[in-house]
Amino acid sequence: MLSQHCSRRRFIGAALGTAVASGWCAPQLAWAQPRVDILHVLCGYPPGGSVDVVSRKVAERLGGGYAKSALVENRPGAAGRLVIDVLKASPANGAALLITPGSVVTMYPHIYRPLSYDVFADLTPVAMVASVEFGLAVGPAVPVSVRTLEDFGRWCKANPDQASCGNAGAGSLPHFLALLLARDTGLVLNHVPFRGGSAAMMAVAGGQIASALATEGAALPLEQSGKLRMLATTAELRSSFFPKAPTFKELGYPDLAQREWFAAFMPRQAPANMATAVSDEIRALLAEADAREAWARIGLLPTSSTPAELQAALRREHDFWAPIIRSSGFTPES
Repeated sequence: MLSQHCSRRRFIGAALGTAVASGWCAPQLAWAQPRVDILHVLCGYPPGGSVDVVSRKVAERLGGGYAKSALVENRPGAAGRLVIDVLKASPANGAALLITPGSVVTMYPHIYRPLSYDVFADLTPVAMVASVEFGLAVGPAVPVSVRTLEDFGRWCKANPDQASCGNAGAGSLPHFLALLLARDTGLVLNHVPFRGGSAAMMAVAGGQIASALATEGAALPLEQSGKLRMLATTAELRSSFFPKAPTFKELGYPDLAQREWFAAFMPRQAPANMATAVSDEIRALLAEADAREAWARIGLLPTSSTPAELQAALRREHDFWAPIIRSSGFTPES
């Protein structure tokens, strides 16, 4: 039986080889011809985080198609800036791809001076991959009667010493969203930086601080367990994670309709056809239920774009944050 099985395998292999040689199945295989041998997917954060999860799903998609194989390289350091220097030094042959949060390329140019990279001169936009929205939540340090943003505003004015707002760290996008919140609502908030949004939300749930502005993913399990109350989100429309919470935009604060997107970039002068090919593959990935479920598990939204659309978003948000950061007077040293 074993020899018959092996003979059958040799026959099928020989038949397939003949078909390929004759060109019979060339149209079906042409799309899968790899453009590079090894694709290096660069991630500026440690394994296990949301950027790492996204990077690995993208690598899984591109390996065996766009590339013969795809490897994720975690290069944490300097709050996501170090890995951009790695990309900048990589050959522009389509074999290096960076997955990074948008704030690293839209906000950091206004925060860190000098910066070792120029986001418009050194990076080739490829595609958005995911996005995350934020929410303002309160916990047991705030009376249960506080259920709306208006309620919270009144409570803060009556209790200025307790009116604290945690964020994911000084200089982070949630930090500047909290500054925008204070500016647009007139609230006087004591800003408390943490090492990540999850730590900030845990402090709210434990009653150490009154509120926090962090990702919906960081808030979701705590809100579901009744330890937090979501007052408003930065979503453009009602959040799929917190459909009962109003958006800041519908409450009259349109500048707070912000999100953090994760996007893919190649080095400067990378071939346009390769950037487009990867963008198309990412769009196909995000249409798959498995990827969408993986994003939802960590509080992310599938978000795709063409290279041109990413370039436009990069310029728009770079210009939006410039005056806000400048007027805040914030520097890394402060």
